[in-house]
Amino acid sequence: MSIQYILELLGTVVFAMSGALAASERDKEQDWFGAAFTGFVTAIGGGSLRDIMLGSYPLVWIQDTMVLYVIIASVVCCGLFYRVLLRLRRTFLLFDTLGISLFTIVGTEKALSLGVSPIIAAIMGMFSAVMGGAIRDILTNEVPVLLRKEFYASACILGATFYLGLEYLQVDRNTNFIASVLLIMTIRLIAIKYNLSLPKFYRLH
Repeated sequence: MSIQYILELLGTVVFAMSGALAASERDKEQDWFGAAFTGFVTAIGGGSLRDIMLGSYPLVWIQDTMVLYVIIASVVCCGLFYRVLLRLRRTFLLFDTLGISLFTIVGTEKALSLGVSPIIAAIMGMFSAVMGGAIRDILTNEVPVLLRKEFYASACILGATFYLGLEYLQVDRNTNFIASVLLIMTIRLIAIKYNLSLPKFYRLH
């Protein structure tokens, strides 16, 4: 089991828990199935959408049942330690940032391996990272995270583009992977710390 695979599973844990927590916070009467379903689609939504659009079958969570076991365990832990996890919001923000960073580059790599153009690969990388969270927000009646005025999807696009640039320059794959993940994390965390966001749309007119 590679370090990268372990990190990908960690990202799955974070997204599954964020979905279950969001569902239970939105509806205090939420049952286990509702929380589990929201956690599940949050964890696998982005990767599944990417694979469907690219025609890559079977989907990752169907091919690798370990992903399902991790999601189930995450939701159960979320239910058992709900109050503790709510107090770890800042820690979850860090893990969420790690999760979107990893999934962006993994998604970009997978798209490239299927022979699509670099620009499509970057978009698929971004979809892998953010669409699960977008589905979570829709299910819980929140404004989808990728539509909020913050560096989220844009950080993923920048990181994917950086990865493609280093790939073009034939930089070692592991070095490229780590550098690109760190870039996305840095952009996201700096934007949060200093409350940075993209310009409002109407200001461009």
